[in-house]
Amino acid sequence: MKIRGKLIVLFSSALIAIAGTSAMSQSPPSFSDSSDSSPKATIVSTLSPAPAYTRPTERSEFNNFVFDAVGPYPIVGSAVAAGINQYTNSPPEWNQGLKGYSRRLGSDFGIAAVSTTTRYALSEAMKEDSLYYRCECKGVLPRLSYAVLSTMTARRGNDGHRVFSIPALIAPYAGTMTAIYGWYPDRYNAKDALRMGNYSLLAYAGGNIALEFLYSGPHSLFARMHLNNPHGSPDPGPNH
Repeated sequence: MKIRGKLIVLFSSALIAIAGTSAMSQSPPSFSDSSDSSPKATIVSTLSPAPAYTRPTERSEFNNFVFDAVGPYPIVGSAVAAGINQYTNSPPEWNQGLKGYSRRLGSDFGIAAVSTTTRYALSEAMKEDSLYYRCECKGVLPRLSYAVLSTMTARRGNDGHRVFSIPALIAPYAGTMTAIYGWYPDRYNAKDALRMGNYSLLAYAGGNIALEFLYSGPHSLFARMHLNNPHGSPDPGPNH
């Protein structure tokens, strides 16, 4: 519970940062002067589509889906989540020991797989590109705002303009609802699924923040571990 509390505090801090930057852009910004370097122009550029946007091919989208569904990240993430649930003994009906951890690991991996499948399937149906593209802006707060906002947005069309993403909103809760009514103890209900879905959404936001800030160059250790740009999305360049 303490770990979950820290996650909520972290996400709340990100939302406060967004609120602060949004307050700076209440008045309509002027686009006539391209040399404007004011905070308002910075925030607007944060949400602008990348000039070199190229929509992923069907093959690339499928490869990204497989990577997100059964690749190293969901496996490691599920192992960590299962460890937290083992520590908090949640759900208690699964007990402790190797058997209890195995059940929690399988459950968390199943939730992640269903969530990922839902997000990709709905994104395909709605012609959205749900991959994460690093921000072309500079500064910690604009990049943090961009990463958090990307949790609930996606790209659409040939120009890659950003839209509110229904698949991104539904996917975390689809996974937890499946778990609650598929293999969780009977005493759990939709309220528990919504609570767990909130944690999944926070974890997804944390993943976007990691993708935004962990970049250290193409020859770094992170790059060799495929922690940089793992989806193969266009890299905005060395301006970060």
